[in-house]
Amino acid sequence: MSELEGRIALVTGATRGLGHAVSRALAAKGAHVVALGRTQGALEELDDAISAAGGAATLTPLDIRDDPALERLGAALNERWGLLDLLVHCAAEAAPMAPAEHIAASDLDKAIAVDFRAVQRLIRVLHPLLKAAPAAQAVFVDDPDAAGAAFLGAYGAAKAAARALVLSYAAEQARRGPRIWLAAPPPMPTAVRARFRPGEDRATLAPTVDVAERLVARIVAGEAAPGETFRL
Repeated sequence: MSELEGRIALVTGATRGLGHAVSRALAAKGAHVVALGRTQGALEELDDAISAAGGAATLTPLDIRDDPALERLGAALNERWGLLDLLVHCAAEAAPMAPAEHIAASDLDKAIAVDFRAVQRLIRVLHPLLKAAPAAQAVFVDDPDAAGAAFLGAYGAAKAAARALVLSYAAEQARRGPRIWLAAPPPMPTAVRARFRPGEDRATLAPTVDVAERLVARIVAGEAAPGETFRL
């Protein structure tokens, strides 16, 4: 039996980048992947790839800023399975680079909505489902090197706020679970990275497939300490 056979895993940002690679890697280990993303066509391509490899997925096209949609997702998960074994939150918003004094209000608001506020909304909706599963894990993809980086004020601040929230959540759940931890991937050839470093030689970056394999191996091992930041 595959290591994650029968487990229900929700992956955000599943349409591309690390989220796409993690979805495929989890499905290859036997998990049923609930793939969340904004683009229906990209989700269907992911589903084709998972099905071709013998895996199974449920497609969930929604914007994680949409609170009512997240509430409906939680209700649907509860009705179908009654629990959630694993959350891997990969979705991120790459706010345009700008000096702190020139960050546009709309860019700041979007970064906060996607990179910070959505984290709390996901926790709120999914926590009862994670509590209902034995040995559940919630993994939040972090970018600690962005905090304090020049011209990344909106993105770095929102990610830092999300990190603080996740660490509080991990401390609160440390005794009884679910197990909450952070994953810090190396530089990868993703859309977020390309926006911050256009023209970079992408051949020097870590392939998302390799990073996803390391992340999934950590999930399977189930050894992450609550609140740990695991550098992939």
